[in-house]
Amino acid sequence: MSDSNQTTTFDARTELKDGMQVHAETRHFEFVVDEPESLGGTDAGPNPVEYLLGALGGCLSITGRVVADEMGIEVVELKLDLEGDLDPAKFQGADVDARAGFQEIRASVQAELRSKDGDHVDDDTRDEWLDRVERRCPVSDNLAGETPIALDRS
Repeated sequence: MSDSNQTTTFDARTELKDGMQVHAETRHFEFVVDEPESLGGTDAGPNPVEYLLGALGGCLSITGRVVADEMGIEVVELKLDLEGDLDPAKFQGADVDARAGFQEIRASVQAELRSKDGDHVDDDTRDEWLDRVERRCPVSDNLAGETPIALDRS
């Protein structure tokens, strides 16, 4: 990738099926979004916030590989455990001040990084790598900053 003012547009299509089940498509992929039975679904797939956590973990991992390559280091292993807390009250229709989304998302990063000559990287290099990853991850950016959503009501 080069520094430019070009943008890339991504898209997805969704259709609500029976109950809480949603059929989603993007590019040549199809997947199911559903709620667990405890929230009125049939548990046919992850729910939207679980996909969000997976998207964040995937984006941090991919960005981690890109940044490591740029820094001349190798990602030997990268695992992220992500979790978030949300109060379902607003989603369920209660008149509360709490947000509808996650109150906080926590990501535990387990990374083994090596220099190109096979040595483990020092803590400063690891911290710099992780700082760059966090700054450049598009999903992290969307979650941390307010992204306008334009709903066409036609």
